[in-house]
Amino acid sequence: MREQILAIIEKNSRIDLKELAVLLGVEEIDVVNELADMEKDGIICGYHTLIDWDKTSIDKVTALIEVRVTPQRGQGFDSIAERIYKYPEVRAVYLISGAYDLLVILDGKNILDVSKFVTDKLSTMDYVLSTATHFILKKYKDHGTILTKKYADEREKVTP
Repeated sequence: MREQILAIIEKNSRIDLKELAVLLGVEEIDVVNELADMEKDGIICGYHTLIDWDKTSIDKVTALIEVRVTPQRGQGFDSIAERIYKYPEVRAVYLISGAYDLLVILDGKNILDVSKFVTDKLSTMDYVLSTATHFILKKYKDHGTILTKKYADEREKVTP
């Protein structure tokens, strides 16, 4: 039941608990208890809303920043990752494979805002060797949700 609950709420965290219980064929109290257990155990870490910021009047850019660091003795990448994720504008930090070590997802008001963060905060940290910044220009799909409308082909068919 646990895996089924996770699969469903990952796609729709606002699903009514009665509906979830019906889908699973169990009592609502069983679903409530299972969710509470998963929250207590840290399996469910939070509930989020997916927003298409391009459809709002709010200025916001998202940047993916690759960071190459020197791992610290006895701590590896954890200490530097913790220093980075404590900044409120940092949405996520991942340890990755490849030419860089960390991937930082950052939200800013504009490109200059992100650039200042990279220059003034990230690049000045001990153990940071280099960075590469990429800006998200358009989102097509995010967290499993398609954000762009597929336009119907309105051309007339030509038949021989």
